[in-house]
Amino acid sequence: MINLLYVSSCSACFEWENNLSYYCDKTYTVTLNGEVQFEKNTNVFSLFDLTPDTQYVLGILGTNFTLKFKTKKETVCVLASDFGAKGDGKTDDTIALQTAINCMPAGGRLRLEKGVYLTAPLTLKSDMTLELTKDSVILGTTDESRYPTIPGEIPDQYSKRYLQCGSWEGVPKKMHQALIFGAYIKNVTIVGEGTIDGNAQNATWWQNVLARETGRPRLCFLNNCKNVTFHGVTGQNAASWQFHPYFSEDVNFYNISVNAPKVSPNTDGLDPESCNKVNIIGCHFSVGDDCIAIKSGKSYIAKKYKKPANLHVIRNCYMENGHGAITLGSEMSAGVTNLTVNKCLFSSTDRGLRIKTRRGRGKYAVIDGVLFENITMNNVLTPIVINMFYYCCDPDRYSEYVWSREKLPVDDGTPYLGKFAFRNMVCENCHVAASYCDGLPERPIQEITVENVKFTFAKDAQSGVPSMATAVKKCSCAGLYFNNVETLNIKNVSFKGVVGEQIVAENIGTINRG
Repeated sequence: MINLLYVSSCSACFEWENNLSYYCDKTYTVTLNGEVQFEKNTNVFSLFDLTPDTQYVLGILGTNFTLKFKTKKETVCVLASDFGAKGDGKTDDTIALQTAINCMPAGGRLRLEKGVYLTAPLTLKSDMTLELTKDSVILGTTDESRYPTIPGEIPDQYSKRYLQCGSWEGVPKKMHQALIFGAYIKNVTIVGEGTIDGNAQNATWWQNVLARETGRPRLCFLNNCKNVTFHGVTGQNAASWQFHPYFSEDVNFYNISVNAPKVSPNTDGLDPESCNKVNIIGCHFSVGDDCIAIKSGKSYIAKKYKKPANLHVIRNCYMENGHGAITLGSEMSAGVTNLTVNKCLFSSTDRGLRIKTRRGRGKYAVIDGVLFENITMNNVLTPIVINMFYYCCDPDRYSEYVWSREKLPVDDGTPYLGKFAFRNMVCENCHVAASYCDGLPERPIQEITVENVKFTFAKDAQSGVPSMATAVKKCSCAGLYFNNVETLNIKNVSFKGVVGEQIVAENIGTINRG
């Protein structure tokens, strides 16, 4: 019934086995060693403030279910206050916290007690745990001068290799150091019920964003890191993207929350870029841009490093108020492969699945093996969008090369979209369209499967543009739209409230209807 998802020296995370989206069908009461802990109704739940190297028994009140688990060992646990951190929200705790991190032995844990720790950027190191206890807050300073500038990439003095340092929208570019920063580190855990707050709402980071020469800081930036886990913490109010793993491997996000005002610019929730093996499970997102955006850089990064986004799992997550619940791209020139999204809930986002690519992303820009299953959407404007004419984020965004509907030659700049499956989904109170899938005439989308999916439209449905591409017109209550697809499979799909044709399929190689 329940599986142990993750365990650290001081916490554990669990997941129910079912096919429900984010929530269980009833409330349950968790016990630990026979003592009642709390009530929950989500598929994923966590325990904190556990003792290292200790055996526990998890139970569910009123059932015979039990699960034995043991917390991990650690070398030491020390308090931030022992290093002079005040946590009063006024004192600059940067030196105290960084000194504490620097002093941690391998396998040690730094524990932040209740309080507000005002700080400039902090740099993590390998083989450590950072614990934010309940009601503890790491609060970013509003002084922009305290965020050092990191170069995009710099050359090695004796070889032709480059050191990757900073990144902005898919290219190496100087950026301000993130509030929580890690480079070339491994075996790190950030855990607890506390909060990492970028404090951008009280700074000037969200002002004049297009005029800035240096990229705004992330909340958490991981560059070439391995085996890093975030468990339970809340991240919020970043100057730009909240969590940004870059060129990293085995990165896990369990039961975290990510928040930013709906109107805040570029405050994506979680953007793994050119990463291998990322788990995002039991998380909640409510942000001002895409909730999760999976990326792999633009053409230069792809050609030089060939680092696709691969083997990502997104499960039992709740996304709301973002532009896209789950987005692939648009910086995806090294490709996105083997993505599974299961048992998620999308609410009041502009789009559900949002794939953004365009001519020029390159021959390595392959998206393939994408499965969406057991998804519930409510009040999503357009649930499914696959757009190969995306017109943002590039200097030539409005050029004829990007927007032309003519069949251009396939060359080194032509991206490729492979197989996509959408199964067992309920999409209620849609507004603009059920789907808008638009392939290139010279390279159609290989295969799209829509199976066991229900679409209903809101009675007061608003109109809008279903896809960010030149010449796409506003619509409302439109059905499924497909253009330039080699194989289209539609089985057991129902509609309520569609105005006009339920399915519009243009330039399709083969259509299979069940």
